[in-house]
Amino acid sequence: MPALVAGTHVFLASIQSKAWMAGTSQAMTITENRVRLDPRLHAFRPDIAATHLRGKVEAPRFVEGARYQVIEPIADLRRAPSHEAPLDTQAMLGECVTVYEISDEGWAWGQIDSDGYVGFLSANALAAPGAAPTHRVVVPRTFGFPGADIKLPPMTALPMGARLVIVRENERFAVNAYGWHFPLPHVAPLAAKQADFVAVAEALMNAPYLWGGKSSLGIDCSGLVQVSLQLAGIECPRDSDMQELALGTPSSLAQLRRGDLVFWKGHVAIARDGDSLIHANAHHMMVAAEPVAAAIARIKAAGSDVTSVKRLG
Repeated sequence: MPALVAGTHVFLASIQSKAWMAGTSQAMTITENRVRLDPRLHAFRPDIAATHLRGKVEAPRFVEGARYQVIEPIADLRRAPSHEAPLDTQAMLGECVTVYEISDEGWAWGQIDSDGYVGFLSANALAAPGAAPTHRVVVPRTFGFPGADIKLPPMTALPMGARLVIVRENERFAVNAYGWHFPLPHVAPLAAKQADFVAVAEALMNAPYLWGGKSSLGIDCSGLVQVSLQLAGIECPRDSDMQELALGTPSSLAQLRRGDLVFWKGHVAIARDGDSLIHANAHHMMVAAEPVAAAIARIKAAGSDVTSVKRLG
């Protein structure tokens, strides 16, 4: 996903500047020696801001925020309080969100704990936190059955990354407090780390492309990188410009190897080896693998050159 602003923050050079919140025509004035905060990662608007930002931004109202938990399989986070607003990212079942405001129309404005992303979610997708999750889904999609029988109609379908409170296990199933049975190979303890994040990305091959998506039902380039790295126990920001700044050390196409990240302006791909890569992209409209040279040539023809190659670890 392309950047809304360059980097996480930039210092102001002028006496007075304006930090624009995505999706609004209003502006917030920030005086000299303040920092222009990235609205994707800092909870502030012209009318309200998080208490911890007092002194960094100007707003008529500062609020502490309250913790909620996602109770739907997937909760869309949008740029504005409307179902027609652009989808910026998604939160999965069991993730926590700090909510600063809930509107009369049922929109919660808050910040996802796992990556700090700020936006609007349906309040119906959230509830007061329950027991802390113990496991998460580690396959593209799984079912929760009402008993220890896969022939029973499933009660839910959950995406990779969804978090669960598992109370017991047997040889075939992990069971939550509702008695829903999830195939044991489909879940793993939160502390477990997938050995090869590239293999996680490859498991999502052919998932359709969706701007802002993070699941097998639809995913974008930086979502693929984030989901894959998180399952490998590696913290990862959400958007490609953030990832390019935060992840790895510089490398080169000439030394490309499995697990390297290749960046363009507004796009990122994962190297499978020195000659091929995997990425969610709008050309194939899915997660696809293709030769590195072909991808570079095609994207260059569309007007974008590789900006960096990053090596993790």
